[in-house]
Amino acid sequence: ITVANGYIRDNPRYPVIARTLDASGLATVTIRLLTPSEAAKDEHTGYWSFDLELLSHRIREATHWVSLHPRLRELDIGFLGSGTGAAAALVVAAQLGAAVHAVVSRGGRPDLGRDYLPRVTASTLLIVGEKDEAVCDLNRQAFSQLLCPKEMTIVAGSDHLFGEAGALEKVASLAAAWFAAHLRSGTRI
Repeated sequence: ITVANGYIRDNPRYPVIARTLDASGLATVTIRLLTPSEAAKDEHTGYWSFDLELLSHRIREATHWVSLHPRLRELDIGFLGSGTGAAAALVVAAQLGAAVHAVVSRGGRPDLGRDYLPRVTASTLLIVGEKDEAVCDLNRQAFSQLLCPKEMTIVAGSDHLFGEAGALEKVASLAAAWFAAHLRSGTRI
């Protein structure tokens, strides 16, 4: 499940990552954590994007839907999130325990879920852009609190959006490899 705070259709990063995951044989379900009206308000206020309770609730609901879907329910669950969506994904991973097998944070703020980090059991990969020094530091702090199998990768020469040539593709490849290593292979849809 890839989670997005904002409006997916206007964000060119999501299709690049989804295509890479799909090409790797992984089933993907992309959910928007905010409604269009919430996303519009959030652009100016940041009101909704830091509401971890709301974001976590929506990820739990999507996970529940996946668990009931006939073509998806037998597959392992992994989350990929960015920004505060990554923190919400880690909160839900902690809450659901063994039901979530892997988490990838792309330029995320896992530190915002600090109270839940020691309870995460899912294998977790934190990916951060080298030029995003503040978020690198916050990810290092979060990394030290995680007790699960974990890695942190810093993408050289990249900022928080991974907008440099080839950076987003590298992030997508790292995520696909992480999921391939930590989700059971089996029937692909």
